[in-house]
Amino acid sequence: MYKIRKPSVAGQFYPGTKIGLNHQIQECFLDNRGIQKLPKIDQSKKDIKGIVVPHAGYVYSGAIASFSYNDLAADGFADTFTILGPNHTGMGSGVSIMTDGAWETPLGSVTVNSEIAKQIHKGIIDCDDMAHLSEHSIEVQLPFLQFIAKEKDFDFVPICMMMQDFETAFEVGTIIAETIKNNTKKVVIIASTDFSHAGFNYMSMPPKGVRVDDYAKKQDKYAIDKIVSLDPQGLIQTIHDKNISMCGYGPVATMLVAAKKLGASKAELLKYGTSYEVHPGTSCVGYGSIVVY
Repeated sequence: MYKIRKPSVAGQFYPGTKIGLNHQIQECFLDNRGIQKLPKIDQSKKDIKGIVVPHAGYVYSGAIASFSYNDLAADGFADTFTILGPNHTGMGSGVSIMTDGAWETPLGSVTVNSEIAKQIHKGIIDCDDMAHLSEHSIEVQLPFLQFIAKEKDFDFVPICMMMQDFETAFEVGTIIAETIKNNTKKVVIIASTDFSHAGFNYMSMPPKGVRVDDYAKKQDKYAIDKIVSLDPQGLIQTIHDKNISMCGYGPVATMLVAAKKLGASKAELLKYGTSYEVHPGTSCVGYGSIVVY
């Protein structure tokens, strides 16, 4: 029986209708916090290996995500996307992949690339659908890819990471890189993460007298500096040393390991922003778009 993974956060993190979803993604690109133009598939010279994108509700993080997705389109898009996300639900194995079926969104369905997924399914990586059923970090990336692709075919491989230590990131990143090297398709790795979760809602209070978004920005700069230095081990060490509440540092470190093995030598912060820009208050989440090539 063909497996369909139904959307978990349609109508919450993004609109639940095709018309509404297309409209909101367009607004993310055109927003004054966004890239302020619509993406176009072209052939730039970056040869992107991986991107970092946020995964919050589109009203908060979609405009920031537009920068990475615009670069992805300009670089020729891809045939397959390996999407790495953290496990927020606690369900499933420590590192969980789906190896068949399709994921549905209001814009249609996206097929899991079974051939590539089954090659990645080894070592520490378990085949476990349970981890993916209610997890939003991978799901929210698919409508952006569908919006850019229009009629162009693409597929993906979802990998959900509860374990985010460096040893895990190194093993998973190495497996992904070896698999991509052995395939003729163009594959780009997407690392889905938000940065600092600061303030009252997250029990991570800034020092007295420091505004919550300023605290988030200061914390996130430590992490971003390690990412743009292509230092996955340093990223994870910094997360622990500075007590940075970044939810997807393992997926980002994994992407960096793989991208470097695939020849990446540069990383660029395209845009940083926070939820405070949309909704000022006692809490704040940081978001970043980073491209690795």
